[in-house]
Amino acid sequence: MHVPDGFIDAPMSAATGVVAAGAIAVSLRGARRELDERTAPLAGLVAAFIFAVQMLNFPVAAGTSGHLLGGALAAILVGPYTGVLCVSVVLLMQGILFADGGLTALGVNITDMAITTTVVAYAVFRGLVKILPRSRRSITAASFVAALLSVPAAALVFTLLYALGGTTDVSLGKVATAMIGVHVLIGVGEAAITALTVGAVIAVRPDLVYGARGLEQRLKLRVDGELVDAPRPLEPVAARDTSRRKLWIGGLVASLVLAGFVSFYASSNPDGLEKVAADQGIDRQTKEHASADSPLADYGVRDVEDARLSGGLAGVIGVGVTVVAGTGVFWAVRRRRGTSQVA
Repeated sequence: MHVPDGFIDAPMSAATGVVAAGAIAVSLRGARRELDERTAPLAGLVAAFIFAVQMLNFPVAAGTSGHLLGGALAAILVGPYTGVLCVSVVLLMQGILFADGGLTALGVNITDMAITTTVVAYAVFRGLVKILPRSRRSITAASFVAALLSVPAAALVFTLLYALGGTTDVSLGKVATAMIGVHVLIGVGEAAITALTVGAVIAVRPDLVYGARGLEQRLKLRVDGELVDAPRPLEPVAARDTSRRKLWIGGLVASLVLAGFVSFYASSNPDGLEKVAADQGIDRQTKEHASADSPLADYGVRDVEDARLSGGLAGVIGVGVTVVAGTGVFWAVRRRRGTSQVA
């Protein structure tokens, strides 16, 4: 879904840049309310994890692959505003360091992959948890459906943007059918990854999952024949079993392993957008990436001949840079919240 330079014309690229900048500004303010001293480090880890999993293209059908977009996962784990920032940090790192997603198309990519997926997924998620039984299984199930729907929604938004600012004369009906069709299939993979990840975090630290806040059942005690709410424990039971530090280290190690080792076995087939672009002629105006000469371009380290080592090193560097950049952003937002409260 990473849109390269040349797919969308300059006016539409500029317009989406304005939309993206506005959304990031709003998200920076909204993230102040979502982040606290417990979740700010988690948000940086979520960004690094999304970067790592996006390197794992999985086969879909007819020579096409897909990968995680991450908006649903980020929104449910750390909140919708913070989720937009997480995916935006990933897209910025990918565009600058790895020549993945055009720099002039950064506004398009943020609008499509960060804003659309996060907003759609979180709206669906919140709607479902209101009508489903209040349980961990319900949160996981709602995560699956929200992620599933967010991917074709992003494909639809890309088609609309292309209808307004596409640089080639192609059949928009065919583009829409192909984009939405293949991304429904990719959405199944997105949904599975999101649900498994959310379920895993809920199992050890449900108190750190933003989408699970306020959903836990209060324990009832019978006092003088009447049911009353039991006092809340000062520290969640799960928190005593798995510390935040252990969760963060475990998540970072998992991200490094995925990006540094497992990514070598990812599908080499073109992803959904690349396949549709080639089939429908959208890619005729593609321009060379401004960061094509980056030493990490195309997820490899320049001058490292061994393909496995080159890709693994690039993945590890990407995870490291993303977790540092993301954590720095979210700690700054958190400190700004504290400063605002004091003022």
